[in-house]
Amino acid sequence: MFEVLTMGRIGVDIYPLQVGVGLAEVESFGKYLGGSPTNVAVAAARYGHRTAVITRTGADPFGAFIHQALTGYGVDDRYVTAVDHLPTPVTFCEIFPPDDFPLYFYRYPSAPDLQIEADELDLDAIRSAGIFWVTGTGLCEEPSRSATLKALKARDKAGITILDLDYRPMFWPSREEARHWLQEALPYATVAVGNLDECFTAVAEQDPAAAAKALRDRGVDLAVVKQGPRGVLAVDAGGAVEVPPVPVDVVNGLGAGDAFGGALCHGLLAGWDTARIMRFANVAGAIVAGRLACSDAMPTLAEVEAHVH
Repeated sequence: MFEVLTMGRIGVDIYPLQVGVGLAEVESFGKYLGGSPTNVAVAAARYGHRTAVITRTGADPFGAFIHQALTGYGVDDRYVTAVDHLPTPVTFCEIFPPDDFPLYFYRYPSAPDLQIEADELDLDAIRSAGIFWVTGTGLCEEPSRSATLKALKARDKAGITILDLDYRPMFWPSREEARHWLQEALPYATVAVGNLDECFTAVAEQDPAAAAKALRDRGVDLAVVKQGPRGVLAVDAGGAVEVPPVPVDVVNGLGAGDAFGGALCHGLLAGWDTARIMRFANVAGAIVAGRLACSDAMPTLAEVEAHVH
């Protein structure tokens, strides 16, 4: 049984080694494992959890790199299969600290991770995982949409089922289309996580408290609303918890949300109260925001605990 099983986006992050300049001027790059649910699995593995990812790559050297990287991080790659006719996606970014990190996704005409087929899923593994994590991006295109919904329905809210709202407008024809499919998925989740824009996409509420209430009204037990400089709002049956952000000299903010996700998984599996989970996850996110990479940057338990107050 896997403690954390994630499903969805994977690829290779090509990040500039020069900070503060555009891609046209960058001279050298680093290559890293990427994709939000993949990074969450890596982050959870750093805390000692048995993790795996359900996804697909191209049948190419970058696909081989992904398998090497996953196993190197201690993430099981048995559910990572190849799509012969599509290249492994690459993602470039520009780094303009503290808060401007444009992303350029090369996922055309489609990405292998959107070709996950419903009839290839290991439903027993999905049902038995301690945490099952899916993303909004997995709903943006067929056959991934049907596979994601089949997995959620088969799990039927067993254990902890997390929907990362993960709204990337470039993957959708419209916000309304994304809202429709997110609302199809929400009743099968026990936890929903998103920033203010993602929560607005999911439930058409821009106020954090109203968004959290709307998410809970859709059936989730725990709604986590990331408010940027205002910190994190988490609402469960016990009420609302608001945790301020952790000060950090930002190097690259792109991996902070995935670090938060891996830490959220760790705290939920440990049975911590919501306030403690949010403090721990905020620190994990801040640590990664202060580093260049995403997957490579995920902290250990000792690193996070050293900064939790």
